Amino acid sequence: MADVLALVDDLFFQAKMMETARRLGVGLKTVSNGAALLAAAALQEHKLVVVDLNARQGALEAVAQLRAAGNAQPIIGFLSHVQTELAEQAHAAGCQEVLPRSKFTADLAEILSRVKT
Repeated sequence: MADVLALVDDLFFQAKMMETARRLGVGLKTVSNGAALLAAAALQEHKLVVVDLNARQGALEAVAQLRAAGNAQPIIGFLSHVQTELAEQAHAAGCQEVLPRSKFTADLAEILSRVKT
């Protein structure tokens, strides 16, 4: 069972997340587009959803659709620090937290560890 569901289409960042999750003993499922995120979320409830808001295919829309479907899992989005408008849109779509990619990367172990409590 995956504790965390992550939409990340950057293969290098996926590998970093997978290694961090493995080291922490946290189950992580990664998908590469919004449609796959919605499908995975429909199959299983996760303790945390992480979304790369710069993913090329439907990240922001998937967050909005998750919320519209009644999913209440915490959603953390991350993006480039200069994308303030996208950050506002992500909060409006349903992300509880929106972090700059640098902060998300620096805090990745702590963020993934949240699901262990």
